[in-house]
Amino acid sequence: MTAQPKTARVPLKAVALPNEHGGWGFTLEPILLGLLVAPSWAGLGLSVFALAAFFTRHPLKLWLADVRKGKRFPRTPIAGRFALGYGTIGALGLLLALVGAKGPFYWPLLAALPLMAVQLWFDAHNKGRNLLPEISGAMAMGSIASGIGLAAGMEARLALGLWLVLGMRALAAIYYARAQVMRARGSAVNLRLTYAAESLAIGILLLGAIFGLVPWLSGVALGLLLPFSLYAFSRPPVPARIVGWSQMAFGLLVVLLTALGR
Repeated sequence: MTAQPKTARVPLKAVALPNEHGGWGFTLEPILLGLLVAPSWAGLGLSVFALAAFFTRHPLKLWLADVRKGKRFPRTPIAGRFALGYGTIGALGLLLALVGAKGPFYWPLLAALPLMAVQLWFDAHNKGRNLLPEISGAMAMGSIASGIGLAAGMEARLALGLWLVLGMRALAAIYYARAQVMRARGSAVNLRLTYAAESLAIGILLLGAIFGLVPWLSGVALGLLLPFSLYAFSRPPVPARIVGWSQMAFGLLVVLLTALGR
């Protein structure tokens, strides 16, 4: 008898689950902040939508990369099915938000579409780890907090402030994390650029506080990153997982103090 060729086994975890630890924080922080300051059923629907979008990105990235190459691997149809399944769950969450919303929550999501498009383009070309798509994707996810606020009837100016907090937090955190990872790899790092990015983010939040867009506590929370960075960069580099966990803890602090300030 002729031996049948073995079908390559595809680990479902490698296709179905996001492989970027930092993305968890940038996804959960907008959800937590939005629901803390403006809880509602519509906000819960948007939270489901955001989580589904986060989970969709990885299999969609794999599927797009294979399609762009014009090739079909064992993972290709599996990635497509997972992307479709996650997308369906996201659509149901969005439907719940549309049914229960007290205000037009969708404009921050529409404003974030160009940022998402940038990230998807780089993902499809296997360049998702570049600085621009990382910042674009993280800032796009921040729009969910504004959408949750608007869906609960929050004033548009204050809802926009939630996005501003998370956007500046993402900018500072990404520059810090990339610098730490490069140090761990022994690569040259421009720490002045990292300090400049952090200072810019802190300054913008402080301006936002002056104009009443964000709580002062948000600026204070983000401001703690600068002395922390000065200390961390004076020490030997740490593993990437330590950087990831510390940044998730820092992001939680920013979220909690912002919610407290509201």
